[in-house]
Amino acid sequence: MIPYTVNIKLAARTLTGTLNLQNKTAVDWGWQGLIAQGCHSSILIIDPKTAQTIQVLERHKANVVKVKWSRENYYHNLSSPYCLRLASGDASGKIIVWDVVSGTAHCEIQEHSKPIGDLEWLWNQDASRDLLLAVHPPNYIVLWNGDTGTKLWKKSYAENILSFSFDPFDPSNMALLTSEGIVFITDFSYSKPPGSAGKKVYIASPHASPAHTKPAPATAPAPTGAKKALNKVKVLITNEKPTAEAVTLNDCLQLSYLPSKRNHMLLLYPREILILDLELSQTVGVVAIERSGVPFIQVIPCAQRDALYCLHENGCITLRVCRSTVATEEAADPEQSVQELVYDLRSQCDAIRVTKTVRPYRMVICPVNENKAALMVSDGRAMLWELRAHTGKAANPSSGLSPLYSPVSFCGAPLGPNQKKIQDLSLNSMIGQTLIAGETLPTSSHQQEVQLKFLLTGLLSGLPLPPFAIRMCPPLTTKNINHYQPLLAVGTSNGSVLVYNLTSGLLHKELSVHSCEVRGIEWVSLTSFLSFATSAPNNMGLVRNELQHVDLPTGRCFAFRGERGNDEPPIEMIKVSHLKQYLVVVFRDKPLELWDIRTGTLLREMAKNFPTVTALEWSPSHNLKSLKKKQMAAREAMARQTVSDAEQSSVESSVISLLQDAESKSETSQAISAREHFVFTDTDGQVYHITVEGNTVKDGARIPPDGSMGSIACIAWKGDTLVLGDVDGNLNFWDLKARLSRGIPTHRGWVKKIRFAPGKGNQKLLVMYTDGAEVWDTKEVQMVSSMRIGRNVNYRILDIDWCTSDKVVLASDDGCIRVLEMAMKSASYRMDEQDLTDPVWCPYLLLPRAALTLKAFLLLQPWSGTFTMDVTQVDYSEKDEIKGLIQEQLNSLSNDMKSVLQDPELSLLQRCLLVSRLFGDESDLHFWTVASHYIQSFAQARQLTVSAAEGQAQSEGVQPSPQSHLDICHDVLCETSYFQKFQLDRVHLQEVKRSSYEHTKKCADQLLLLGQTDRAVQLLLETSADNPSYYCDSLKACLVTTITSSGPSQSTIKLVATNMIANGKLAEGVQLLCLIDKAADACRYLQTYGEWNRAAWLAKVRLNPAESSDVLKRWAEHLCSPQVNHKSKAILVLLSLGCFYKVGEMLHSMRHFDRAALFIEACLKYGVMEANDSSNKLIEAAFLEYARLLRTLGLREGAALWASRAGSAGEQLMEELFQGEGGIPEAILGEEVVELGLESKE
Repeated sequence: MIPYTVNIKLAARTLTGTLNLQNKTAVDWGWQGLIAQGCHSSILIIDPKTAQTIQVLERHKANVVKVKWSRENYYHNLSSPYCLRLASGDASGKIIVWDVVSGTAHCEIQEHSKPIGDLEWLWNQDASRDLLLAVHPPNYIVLWNGDTGTKLWKKSYAENILSFSFDPFDPSNMALLTSEGIVFITDFSYSKPPGSAGKKVYIASPHASPAHTKPAPATAPAPTGAKKALNKVKVLITNEKPTAEAVTLNDCLQLSYLPSKRNHMLLLYPREILILDLELSQTVGVVAIERSGVPFIQVIPCAQRDALYCLHENGCITLRVCRSTVATEEAADPEQSVQELVYDLRSQCDAIRVTKTVRPYRMVICPVNENKAALMVSDGRAMLWELRAHTGKAANPSSGLSPLYSPVSFCGAPLGPNQKKIQDLSLNSMIGQTLIAGETLPTSSHQQEVQLKFLLTGLLSGLPLPPFAIRMCPPLTTKNINHYQPLLAVGTSNGSVLVYNLTSGLLHKELSVHSCEVRGIEWVSLTSFLSFATSAPNNMGLVRNELQHVDLPTGRCFAFRGERGNDEPPIEMIKVSHLKQYLVVVFRDKPLELWDIRTGTLLREMAKNFPTVTALEWSPSHNLKSLKKKQMAAREAMARQTVSDAEQSSVESSVISLLQDAESKSETSQAISAREHFVFTDTDGQVYHITVEGNTVKDGARIPPDGSMGSIACIAWKGDTLVLGDVDGNLNFWDLKARLSRGIPTHRGWVKKIRFAPGKGNQKLLVMYTDGAEVWDTKEVQMVSSMRIGRNVNYRILDIDWCTSDKVVLASDDGCIRVLEMAMKSASYRMDEQDLTDPVWCPYLLLPRAALTLKAFLLLQPWSGTFTMDVTQVDYSEKDEIKGLIQEQLNSLSNDMKSVLQDPELSLLQRCLLVSRLFGDESDLHFWTVASHYIQSFAQARQLTVSAAEGQAQSEGVQPSPQSHLDICHDVLCETSYFQKFQLDRVHLQEVKRSSYEHTKKCADQLLLLGQTDRAVQLLLETSADNPSYYCDSLKACLVTTITSSGPSQSTIKLVATNMIANGKLAEGVQLLCLIDKAADACRYLQTYGEWNRAAWLAKVRLNPAESSDVLKRWAEHLCSPQVNHKSKAILVLLSLGCFYKVGEMLHSMRHFDRAALFIEACLKYGVMEANDSSNKLIEAAFLEYARLLRTLGLREGAALWASRAGSAGEQLMEELFQGEGGIPEAILGEEVVELGLESKE
């Protein structure tokens, strides 16, 4: 058992159950590391690492249809801290932006009243991170400011918009999936709505294309490899509307851009996934399911590797990884080496059992590491799968899949000889890159082959379907305070009883008790309860009654009424007396039974002429105290008597004392039977009073009915107050002391239940009606609070109870059980008031300052020479409570992660990358990935030039290994050589796949730009004679082949090209310039006309390093300009050019002080930046600002360390830091010298 402290104050919370169909798409896994999931009108926040719900957001009135976490791609500091921000849209068109930690709404947005179609936070500029784009059906897209709720612009389209997808490489491109086709928008900007209506394309469904329908003639020769691949899928993307039978677009389930490579998009159909190359609008790959396979529901493309996570209709998640296009030895025939992009199935998880009510809804994957997936099931389960890599050969080598290798680096740097690493840190640390044509196959000496497997690491389950019967265990008292647990028993429709611990909100036990719906539960002690269930009636109206006694610690159940229960009228209610001695069982058409709970015996079955009971309640008064007094007196008398008979022999006296001991023991163990009473009403409203003592039952006084009351439905009794409720909604309050009665009509219809709150002198009363509930104060006889369906909630209440003296618990028909304050306003709770069973790693839950301190604490290890995970060992001035919270975060890290963070082999660059992954800091992760790669590659190049200059023979080991290029998902930031190979590979694929003249023309154009003139001429000569551009193409082919470097022809062509460009034929002019090797001029023209991306692409594929670097530098300047304001992108471009000093300056001027200081430190360590007179000013300024930042965070020791390296200004700061402490501690200065010594050696 987990040791628990008693928490008297229970947090308000919601226990959720099954999902609504409209919640299907409402799930998102954010960079913050948490999953948001819509459940009816509330939103659960789930921590996937510990599989627990840490927050439930309640404010929507309608079902939630979309949730989206905000992106973390901005620099985090005190003014823009780590915070949990979530946008959610519901079926009534309302969008709420939440501050998740406090559970409050930043703003609420309402435009139309139709369900929100899609939501996305804009991430593509540095100016504002509050912009939220939403689809408001049927055909509007609106840009909102998600912080203030103001509308920035609104645009309508011709068709109904289903969803949209942004191009991850170019923020001005987006695609709308509409009911008729796809609309491509190329001029998206946050400052104004798109000007044009977009380019509309229609897709003929994959099945309707001619390749599928036309039977092949038997005599025709078998098509070659290239033709086969062509016929396999011929998805025609056309600009004209396809014929009626071809339009089956509505079965296109999803469209998304591939984040792993530019200009690719996937379309998902139930039985295939199509990969399109958008430059050609042509299918270049297809993942099809064979006839017996299970159809797709959803697919998520990864960014780190060219891989797809697919969800199938049986709840199975599969991972498919793109096959390498490197020609293997067997395929000597070049035509077969590449036909299309093939995605091989590499791993799959177990399916779930799909029934009418249980089906998979959606999956989400972790955006930071892309190696964890969560599956949401309609019954409210969340299954958390993790992808694991196991080293070893494939079990069946005959499968024909090429092996996957694990990369030989960790966090972007080669592994040290005895460095600790986490293999499964992220997808790109588990498997290496997909190789492309022209790359050498890796040598197998370093690399290990890996197999991928899915592992179920967490399961969260919800409540079953309503209806529910709920009952809270007996209240907390001074006697049971040491072992009290606030347990809530929930009886369900399938006969099981769930017991929840309301401190943590987790399921404590699930017991299968009955075979039919549980009707009611009554606790008989803190650890045992009675529950009853009734089966469906037979034709005589008789049922099988089950009354079970359940002991919680052991789980033992037994039938309380023994053999009784078959073929009798149904049990209406069971009532347990206040001392838990007696039990009354009330039947529908049969006299009641009275049982003794302690012995399990039937005391009395009432006579046939006993009146029909409509309501019954035990009285809180009893004679236990007076009985105990009598018993004590008798004991004392016995003791006296024993002393007086002292003459009896000692032997006898010992025997007697033993006997008496035994007697008194038996007396105390067989507890005395106290006298208790109960009252009940009959159908006429007459109140009867009955006394029970031991096994005697006496009839007491009868009180005639009150004329103003209808048929009494329920009674509650506490202290001197008795309350009756009737079927017409009247409440009658009796003050037994003053002998007064007072009737109040509530006009709310049938009073279903009334219950007094626990606690001495607490006279609050909870009343349940068919349409809601109310809390009354019986002392003042007035209503305290009320809730009514349709007015302030949209669910019906099924059952009620008090869970503490000031909180109520309500079960409702939306499948949820809510613990609410007495005011019964459903509200989210503050996360910091939560008692979580398992600690959750999520720095976003800390205060802004504390989160930044935690980050600095991890980044600046070792502290005074020792690696530590204990924040108290560091000179850190802060409130103890905040220190405690930071320490809790540190403790919740996994042991693997702690050992890697404390590993002295971990370099500064690796540490920065690892911490940005831990924090889910998108902007940090991109920056450090690119920075660490280029700092290392420039350092390596520098070593090579140095060793070459010294006349040494180049050793093999120093050459950069083929694995060390940036992933292609970084696009233009990749090394030029790799980028060129990738583009050639892509054109080769496009060429194989082309199916029309348009495609051929585009391919020829690309080949000319890439400088592949021979191949381009072949394509140009393919143009058929009846094509209008036949003559033009033939001449172009002649031109390409005859271009010589003679002066006159060059100048003529240049003149023609400039004229073309001036007259609006930019692409054609650029092509001509490329033919005469004037690509640098071409890039300049492209940039002048605003084609910045195209210019960068051309520079990478055609120019020499110096010219290319000029073009990219101009692009970086353009990105920094105020109208573009994308400095973060500019920094990445400069990093890829090795302009490290400029990057340091920019970071410093943008006030990214910690990033600037750590970056400069890394540059100095790797020797790619020299500390000389010109650079010292920047270095000292950066270090000084970082020291100041650390001082504001309270990390004095860290501040001193950086200040001591910041020249004269730093000395001043040192003095301020250690004022009145007798100077600077020796330790810091001593260490500093050592560190600087190391630096100079490197």
